[in-house]
Amino acid sequence: MKRTRIGCVLMAAGNSTRFGGNKLLTDFFGKTLIERAMEAIPRDKLCRAAVVSQYDEALSMALDFDFLTVRNDRPEDGVSRTIRLGLDALGDVDAALFMVADQPCLSRWSAESLVSFYLKEPDKIAAMAYGARRGNPVIFPKDMFIELRDLTGDTGGSAVICKNQDKLRLYQVEDELELFDADRASELERLKREKERTI
Repeated sequence: MKRTRIGCVLMAAGNSTRFGGNKLLTDFFGKTLIERAMEAIPRDKLCRAAVVSQYDEALSMALDFDFLTVRNDRPEDGVSRTIRLGLDALGDVDAALFMVADQPCLSRWSAESLVSFYLKEPDKIAAMAYGARRGNPVIFPKDMFIELRDLTGDTGGSAVICKNQDKLRLYQVEDELELFDADRASELERLKREKERTI
C-alpha cells in the first residue's frame, strides 16, 4: 500500500504588527515561540517540512532542525503568499499540514495525533479543535492545493474550509490552551498565566 506523503508548512512570515515586535523571538517558559513551533512539527510522520519566514533568525533555526527554508521577501502580500511559497517548497506531496508559529502550547504529540486522524480519511480536511472551536494546525489533501494557491492577500486556509465544510473533520484536543495563538503581547502574557495554572 502506498504511503501517504504529507509535507508541513510552518508559517512564520508575519510582521507581528499587533504584537509590537518580532514575537517569534519572544520567550515562553525558557524557549522562543519559533523554537517551540519547530519542536511541535511531527517530523517522523512527514516526508518533508518547510519553514516560510522573512526573519533570518527563524530561517537559521530551521536549518538547525534540518527543515527546508523559504524566504518570504514580500510578507506585506499577506498569508496567501506564504501558503503558495510553502506549497512550492513541498513539491509533490499528497497532503499539506499547515502550522502557525505563535501557538506555543501546541504539543508534538497532538500534531502527530492530528496526522494519524487525517490518515483515516485522507480525502478530507483535518483540523484541530476543542469542542466547536476550530483552530490550527490543519491538513489539506492535494486536491485542494489549487484552491489554496488561488487565495489572495491576507486570506488564509479558512476560506477554503468554509467552501468545503462537508469535507471538514475535527480532531479534538483535551487542552484548549493548545489552540491559543498570540497576536498581541497582552494575549501571550494571559496565555502564560493560564499555562502556569496547569503546571
